Amino acid sequence: MTMMATLTALAAHPGPGGGWHDNGWNDAPAWWPVFPITFGLFWVAVVAAGFYLVRRRMATAAAQSDPLARAHATLAERFARGEIDEDEYYSRSSALRQG
Repeated sequence: MTMMATLTALAAHPGPGGGWHDNGWNDAPAWWPVFPITFGLFWVAVVAAGFYLVRRRMATAAAQSDPLARAHATLAERFARGEIDEDEYYSRSSALRQG
């Protein structure tokens, strides 16, 4: 209880240097611009992430709607699973490219 009384007394009578708000902006810390800059960078990152996700989704939707891209993807999946060998993969891939 005496610590609380001491802190209250010190807060009421700040001493010769003045209180927290007596000097105005003279007591502002030198690193105060860090907060607005960080806040701005946070929102730039949020907008950039949103833009990236929208572009990625649009590219995926465009690739799924293209039958040639789906054929290449299916061929690559079959090759990755080992259902077709390398020669068959390359021959079918060249046939798809030639149309």
